[in-house]
Amino acid sequence: MKLWQKNTTVSGAVETFTVGKDREMDLLLAPFDVLGSIAHVTMLAEVGLLTKEEAILINKELRNIYRNIHDSPHEGVPGKFTIHENIEDIHSQIEFMLTEKIGEAGKKIHSARSRNDQVLVDIKLFLRNEIKLLATETENLFNLLQQQSEKYKDHLLPGYTHLQLAMPSSFGLWFGAYAESLVDDMISLEAAYKVVNKNPLGSAAGYGSSFPINRTLTTELLGFDELNYNVVYAQMGRGKAERITATAMANIADTLSRMSMDMCLYLNQNFDFVSFPAELTTGSSIMPHKKNPDVFELIRSQANRIKALPNEIMLMTTNLPSGYHRDLQLLKEHLFPALGTLRQCLQMAQLMLSSVEIKKGIMQDTKYLYAFSVEEVNKLVLQGIPFRDAYKQIGMQIEEGKFKVDISQLQHTHEGSMGNLCTAQIGNMMKQVIADFGFEKAEKAIEMLLED
Repeated sequence: MKLWQKNTTVSGAVETFTVGKDREMDLLLAPFDVLGSIAHVTMLAEVGLLTKEEAILINKELRNIYRNIHDSPHEGVPGKFTIHENIEDIHSQIEFMLTEKIGEAGKKIHSARSRNDQVLVDIKLFLRNEIKLLATETENLFNLLQQQSEKYKDHLLPGYTHLQLAMPSSFGLWFGAYAESLVDDMISLEAAYKVVNKNPLGSAAGYGSSFPINRTLTTELLGFDELNYNVVYAQMGRGKAERITATAMANIADTLSRMSMDMCLYLNQNFDFVSFPAELTTGSSIMPHKKNPDVFELIRSQANRIKALPNEIMLMTTNLPSGYHRDLQLLKEHLFPALGTLRQCLQMAQLMLSSVEIKKGIMQDTKYLYAFSVEEVNKLVLQGIPFRDAYKQIGMQIEEGKFKVDISQLQHTHEGSMGNLCTAQIGNMMKQVIADFGFEKAEKAIEMLLED
């Protein structure tokens, strides 16, 4: 069944090519298509395009369909619920099921609506939910990093610039750095949420409707913060919301990629800063000594793929004029799987970093001696010697092989340094970002929408 089909039979080759993976992707949109329909039907009754009795009948069955979708062992993808082979998409499937169950009233739910704004609101609701899941996993990793930062704040670690030995650092600083990086990543995710959390429903095919619909009502019913007011822009927003979400995902992925690269280096025998339980590493088919950081290598590669996603979406929408175009269908195939992949990477990073074993006394090795040269320069400066003269004096000691240092005398006290990690302040920044999302409003609206 095709909502647009009349008396012409479409070529099988054309149908296969144009549908592509859309049924598979549409299963992810199934619960959100139902939610959008419940809100739309409620609004149609309010403006007199459906009777109250019809709306009650339709929404009761829509809620049954919603429950059927969620009675599934599969995360996000229904098990019992499917899109029939002869049905084009999720919108047609739900309308078919509804009509099959309640008769003629089911055919009325498409009034004042196009598949264009229907899929738009589905995607907005789906992305809103996915962003919340991403925010939760990002916050979980953040909390772990903060805990590890405090736990290992006294464990010294060489700091590098240009991958050359530079100055003393600590695992407290290392864990804390990636924690604070996630704060900024979360700010960009919040910005994506603000863009996504606007209601396009009622824009129809992209030019509005002559029906006296109430778009403010559907906005409230679905828990959106605001409307996409201009109906043309509502349609143009498809591709843009996905790209902005992908950019926020890429920021988180970049943090994960860099952190994973550090772990791969630190596990290397030439660094030998960390180790992991044997069950979290893999071995070699011919080298019995190997303990490979495969998890971090795969996180790094998956994260780097996600970093390319905003550019993919940008190029797929390049040179599109205003209005709907079938090109936009393909965005789902790139974005939707990446959301699950990024969540999995965040979860695996938590698994690994919660079990990391930090080596003690790393900086006592003489090969790290010169990392303390700046410390000795600073000590001379504190005694009144001009910095340039102190720099030259320590430099001469190094060249003559006379440089010595007492590594127990490190004094770093300013904000964000080894001796003053500002863990609580960074934690407060994250709490504020999480609060600014305002997830509760959407959650409450959806709960009310699903009440019988």
